[in-house]
Amino acid sequence: MLIVMRIGADEAEVEAVMARVRALGNTPVLAPGSERVCIGMLGEERGINPDEIGMLSGVDRVVPILAPYKLASRDFHPLDTVVTVGDQAIGGPDVVIMAGPCSVESRAQTLELAAQLHDMGVRIFRGGAFKPRTSPYAFQGMGEDGLQILAEVRARFGMAIVTEVMGTDEVGLVAEYADMLQIGTRNMQNYRLLEAVGQQRKPVLLKRGMSSTLEELLLAAEYILSQGNPNVVLCERGIRTFEQSTRYTFDVNAIPMLGLLTHLPVIADPSHGTGRWDLVIPIARAAIAAGADGVIVEVHQRPAEALSDGAQSLRPARCAELIADLQRISAAVGRGVALPALAGV
Repeated sequence: MLIVMRIGADEAEVEAVMARVRALGNTPVLAPGSERVCIGMLGEERGINPDEIGMLSGVDRVVPILAPYKLASRDFHPLDTVVTVGDQAIGGPDVVIMAGPCSVESRAQTLELAAQLHDMGVRIFRGGAFKPRTSPYAFQGMGEDGLQILAEVRARFGMAIVTEVMGTDEVGLVAEYADMLQIGTRNMQNYRLLEAVGQQRKPVLLKRGMSSTLEELLLAAEYILSQGNPNVVLCERGIRTFEQSTRYTFDVNAIPMLGLLTHLPVIADPSHGTGRWDLVIPIARAAIAAGADGVIVEVHQRPAEALSDGAQSLRPARCAELIADLQRISAAVGRGVALPALAGV
């Protein structure tokens, strides 16, 4: 439930309400508000009488939060959350573009591509150092060597780094190198991992599980938020359906629906959402038109030689086309694109 304090409620009244919430075995959390203080009650609410809370000094009203995800809900947090990664604000007025290879394959390949993307204005570089693969015989990533290459990308080009963490034992290591930790589709409901990334303070990119509902995605985000890390960005990356013409079915409905349900930023992954490079640009266009706060796309200089996901990777020239398209579409829906290099910076 959400406890709405009266306008002008003093600090002592607020603290008394928070103390009462603690005494009832729940955790009080101050919720953002432009005119008055609101206090969220997190925990088991059965057996708690809202009328009792409503009679406390300074309380205006008690509002039930019906969604099982409290911290992620717009009822609790009506204002949009903006998550900063490097110098990029995700969830603000500008659309953000993240790009890079599926996997860090070598130092030369990664630095060459980073230079090309930097010249296009991309300021968040994606690349996998640890790769969850369906087959145990497929390329599993370069591990810490890959992380060190990503750190060199940041040092040389000033690009923020987003890369996947696969296990609780890797969180500390990946956080040493990355600016944003990605939770992949297979780990969306790995609750111990969600708690672990929630206990560190770097932003988290949470991808929707390939067979998960939006409620399950938001409950996964709740695990991270409940550990004290507010910097969560959601990612629609396609779900499994009966359709076989694409690798997954990109759920464009999810983008505006999440905008109604949650304050958290939402980005789109048209690379995994389709599995086809020739569909990445049109699906990215649709995602931005539907309200996505950005896109994350896979780019490779020589997709036919890529060690993973070459079929869905754009060549750099195609990525430049994508950026130009997204600039036009963003302008049409009243937004810009966060591309410092193209803005003359």
